[in-house]
Amino acid sequence: MADPMRIRAQVKDGVATVRVLMSHEMESGQRKDSAGKLIPAWHITDVTATLNGTPVLTAEWGSGVSKNPFLQFAVKGAKAGDKIAVTWKDNKGDSRTDEATAS
Repeated sequence: MADPMRIRAQVKDGVATVRVLMSHEMESGQRKDSAGKLIPAWHITDVTATLNGTPVLTAEWGSGVSKNPFLQFAVKGAKAGDKIAVTWKDNKGDSRTDEATAS
């Protein structure tokens, strides 16, 4: 399984700014190795985020997203102490969920 995501959520005036750094190799399937063979595609396909269990973001990604992607978004109505969870799934069936507390 991949390394944990680094999630930071800061609340100001009822809006949480959430920053997420995901650890994932993100191969496009178009590069070749040193022997000239294509490296198989391996990338995040779905990302979801929840605030206290309520979905606030869904995204579908493709092979064009860079290695170790960074995601930032804002959530209205958040307050300090709220739980923000982020989940990703990739095209090989792996997934990861991590959680942070808004401050």
